[in-house]
Amino acid sequence: MLLRLACLGVTNACAMLRLLPMSDQDKDAEILALRHQIAVLARQLGKRKVRFSSSDRAFLAALLHRLPLPALRRVRLLVRPDTVLRWHRDLVTRHHAALSRPKRPGRPRAVRSHLVRRAHVHTRGDRTQ
Repeated sequence: MLLRLACLGVTNACAMLRLLPMSDQDKDAEILALRHQIAVLARQLGKRKVRFSSSDRAFLAALLHRLPLPALRRVRLLVRPDTVLRWHRDLVTRHHAALSRPKRPGRPRAVRSHLVRRAHVHTRGDRTQ
């Protein structure tokens, strides 16, 4: 999944570079064409669900989570905006769970300075002869 996500990132970075020399009118035309294609796909799918891979979910969640909810609701997507936000919450949860996972299984090592040493003291009355 990580390799696929990296590949998607590089591909989309190259796509962004391709957008730099385009005029705003060309970008608007491309956006309208892409929106129309999404509408056609959604119409063909009907009630069937779209299956996204985990790397596709991660990429969309990372890309769209910063949009405010009203703006996200206006974006034409194959999934509901709440689904994208849930994907982002899951992504953040998995990230934090991976960071908080102990590096080694089992009980943590004891620090020597915290160990209590008992001194064995012999008194004259304790010895039996």
